[in-house]
Amino acid sequence: MKRAIKRFFTSINTKIALIMILLLLATIEIIGAYFVRQLEQDSIANFQSSIQIPSLVTNQISTRLTSGKKSADHSLNQIVSNYSNTAISDLMVIDSKDTIRAVSNLNEQSRIGQKSTSTAVKQAISTGRQSSRIVNENGSTFMVQITPINASNGTNATVGAIYVRASMQSVFDNIRNVSVMFFTASIAASVLSGILALIISRAITRPIEEMRKQALEIAEGDYSRRVHVYSHDELGQLAEAFNNLSVKIEQTQEATESERRRLDSILSHMTDGVIGTDRHGNVTIINQTALDFLHLTAKEAQKQPITKLLGIEDVSLQDLMSEQTERIITINPESSDELILHVNLSLIQRVTGFVSGAVCVLHDVTEQQKNENEQRQFVSNVSHELRTPLTSLRAYIEALNDGAWKDPDVAPHFLEVTQKETERMIRMINDLLSLSRMDRGVAKMDVEWVNLNDFFTHILNRFDMMIKAEAKDESKQHKKYRIKRELTKQDIWVEIDTDKMQQVIDNIMNNAIKYSPDGGVITARLTHTQKYVIISISDQGLGIPRQDLTKIFDRFYRVDKARSREQGGTGLGLAISKEIVEAHHGKIWADSAEGKGSTFYISLPYEPMVEEGDEWDEV
Repeated sequence: MKRAIKRFFTSINTKIALIMILLLLATIEIIGAYFVRQLEQDSIANFQSSIQIPSLVTNQISTRLTSGKKSADHSLNQIVSNYSNTAISDLMVIDSKDTIRAVSNLNEQSRIGQKSTSTAVKQAISTGRQSSRIVNENGSTFMVQITPINASNGTNATVGAIYVRASMQSVFDNIRNVSVMFFTASIAASVLSGILALIISRAITRPIEEMRKQALEIAEGDYSRRVHVYSHDELGQLAEAFNNLSVKIEQTQEATESERRRLDSILSHMTDGVIGTDRHGNVTIINQTALDFLHLTAKEAQKQPITKLLGIEDVSLQDLMSEQTERIITINPESSDELILHVNLSLIQRVTGFVSGAVCVLHDVTEQQKNENEQRQFVSNVSHELRTPLTSLRAYIEALNDGAWKDPDVAPHFLEVTQKETERMIRMINDLLSLSRMDRGVAKMDVEWVNLNDFFTHILNRFDMMIKAEAKDESKQHKKYRIKRELTKQDIWVEIDTDKMQQVIDNIMNNAIKYSPDGGVITARLTHTQKYVIISISDQGLGIPRQDLTKIFDRFYRVDKARSREQGGTGLGLAISKEIVEAHHGKIWADSAEGKGSTFYISLPYEPMVEEGDEWDEV
């Protein structure tokens, strides 16, 4: 109820009606006040004229007052009694000595001959000027008029005065009746004007109300509503303009929505993270890539300071926006999912130079940084690996050049060392060239179908022959070891490059021989599943620490660098093996325990072949 009353009084219809009524009332009251005042003045003036004693009567009274005869008083009473004026209630004649000579009221006949105590009468006789005043007696209003009487002999001497008292009740009753009629007419005019004002204000506010409703519909996204045009005046033109504005807003909203969808699509499919902020640095927009980079949800990121999201709270927002320098930040450092991001910040400025926000682009450079680190490490390793044999070669060549070549006991040994170091450098360079070709994808694969059982057996037989040859050579002391075979009896046909795959198995077998203890057993296995064939080679050596297992296939990585270099290793064999196996769409890995040996596994894709006649037999 209170809300309805409040809405009624705050409505523009009510306001217009009230304003028009108040204006009308104010106008009527001003005009009425002026009219009543003028009416009152005119009525009093007319009444004052109406009670004015005619000059004929005043002349008769003047004659009687100046005659000096005793019968004059009787004559004066007759003149006063005979004068008829319904408005006059009391009429007295006073001579120049302030003596009352005649009265019209029979009840006051006793006052004849008495002195008048009225100051106004004395003043009128002494000054010779007429006076009028209005008095209230016992709730009634009277006009008292005192008119001086001049002598009739032409001397203009004041011989007395006529005192007149007349009731003005009829005059004020008329004024009151006129005021009541005027007030009634004002009320009627106000009511009529209020009704007309409501009608007029409704005609004015109806299109405004419709425009308000349309504005609310537009705010809710409905642009189909139209304002009815009732006329072609200013309000009609405003309604037409509002309808045109609605159409323009709908078209603009559709274009904006289309642009927003396109922007959302672009942002959602970008591989870079994008963050938009307001002028205070709080996040207003962020795409899914950036959320994935920062491990956040959209709710967690909204309205957060960008410095907090990027983990650079030590840098103030003003410094970040003023410098606009590129930065590198690390997410989850020293963990398995470490992420390195390149941050590029750009300001959003208006034509006036006012900064309204900023756009931050996050680019994942983890792999790039890793590659750069690997390249730096690779160059360092290559330099180190080449420097060691070159230093050795230089020392021995300088010694030979200084005359050691003449010593038959020293010269052959120096030449042998020089040859071994040269061969080691050649092997390393060849390995580097092989890796380079594989990295560039130009290494040719000469694949063919091979019975892997026979292929693996052939390689193992070659190593068996090496064992027998070393056993017969009594000039040198060789490590003794034995190769144990656990092969499947089923023919396994796979498509491989025999030369490259032999290089892989030779590398793993040579490592097993190098690190196996004297008298150790090297176990070679060949198994298969429905989709893969697996070659495994196990030794009984010192094993590989668990923390090094994930790094042994890195280039130039050695678990025991000193021992590997003494045995002529380049640190590239397992890296080449990994590249070759992966080129065959396979996998290579190792399992080891310190002090218990190591096992290397090679997994290759395998599809069992259907022998001829099998399909006919099934039918």
